[in-house]
Amino acid sequence: MAEPVVDAVRARVVSALPFDTGDPVLARAAWSRLAEPADAVAGALVAHLGAQAALEWVVDAVGDPARALRGSALEPLGSEVAADRLMAAVARWAPRLDRLDPRRELRVLERFGGTLLVPGDPRWPTRLPQLGPEEPFALWVRGDPDLAGLTEQSVALVGARASSAYGDHVAADLAAGLADRGFTVVSGVAYGIDAAAHRGALAGGAPTVAVLAGGVDRFYPPGNEDLLRRLADGAGAVVSEVPPGSAPFKQRFLARNRVIAAVSCATVVVEAAWRSGALSTARHATRLLRPLGAVPGPVTSGTSTGCHVLLRDGAAVCVTDAAEVIELAGPYAGALEPDRAAHDEQPVAGRAARTAARRRTPAEVEALGERARRVWDALPVRAAAGLDALARTAGLAPGEMLAGLGALEMHGLAAQEGGRWRRVPREGTRPAGRRADAEGGEPDVVHAGAG
Repeated sequence: MAEPVVDAVRARVVSALPFDTGDPVLARAAWSRLAEPADAVAGALVAHLGAQAALEWVVDAVGDPARALRGSALEPLGSEVAADRLMAAVARWAPRLDRLDPRRELRVLERFGGTLLVPGDPRWPTRLPQLGPEEPFALWVRGDPDLAGLTEQSVALVGARASSAYGDHVAADLAAGLADRGFTVVSGVAYGIDAAAHRGALAGGAPTVAVLAGGVDRFYPPGNEDLLRRLADGAGAVVSEVPPGSAPFKQRFLARNRVIAAVSCATVVVEAAWRSGALSTARHATRLLRPLGAVPGPVTSGTSTGCHVLLRDGAAVCVTDAAEVIELAGPYAGALEPDRAAHDEQPVAGRAARTAARRRTPAEVEALGERARRVWDALPVRAAAGLDALARTAGLAPGEMLAGLGALEMHGLAAQEGGRWRRVPREGTRPAGRRADAEGGEPDVVHAGAG
């Protein structure tokens, strides 16, 4: 914890945060900025101490780690989170702590007519607590805020971005059939299957829920802005667990898939290649003991390989129409008590193809591991950013950030300019004035400072 950035944070953080930590809603909003989605250490800490006390403990831990760990209040937590994991998490959170003030994000949300939900609100999705320590701290919502009502009878329809005409047709047909029977369709509003499912539900006259990887202030992907605007205007709901201003990083896409699976009675993979991101949602559904279905496709179609693997391995039930999906959902089709149960990356044509190509993480970065990918996601293309801003954006401790930057620099993927860092564009790409994976209008330098 001796890095210069953390020392500076210690100097700036005083006994109280710049907002009322006694307000449980503000405290949970703050945690949604402080920790990355699915941070189980943060979830365990908040579950043990409460959101307000957990925030105050983190402030103390940044200032005096040894004293914070000696506190008797943490003793029962020791069986769940080892001290070294807890302090590593504090190091991740520290770069964001000195600028933490959820009132800013709430003002942005209010301008859009949105609503912040926290656990305990009667509108909170009934099944979400089954995620345990990975349950979101809060949900930022535009559109209909009654997520408990919307998802009481709901099915997640997910699949490939690079979908086929067959897949789009089946997704829309299933969604319309489910809508006609009173079910809400939940998906991730990506190009391809997700968008077809949302549009099919709207055509069937029912609301639909889109779960985003970034903030609800930015409509991503931009090609689906019209669809997202319809939902935000009342035809459903646009939901995110990260606050306004948050960019849709790859890791956040993977994390939001657990939310899609958790709020739904069942998950159906409509079309997916064998490495599709939609299979991540399928795995979350299986982990939650939720029914999982898959739609078969032509045996010659690579876009259905993932579905066929699920069916072959017995992980999913074959479904071909809305009636079979409802049968699959079975007893889960209704309110469920919390204790009841223990992407395809290929570009599509036109504008979607260009967007997907810009967002794709280079193979060289993937080969360096998860930390390098998070550092790469945080790096600007043109305007270089400082270490503290990058650490806040990536949700990494400064030491981890430096290690990741060093690995990228050694492989010619990052460059340092006067103590500030930027990406080195790969062959076949071009620098852009805005980050392609932060669509919604945030310039590189602003993104790095506000993430």
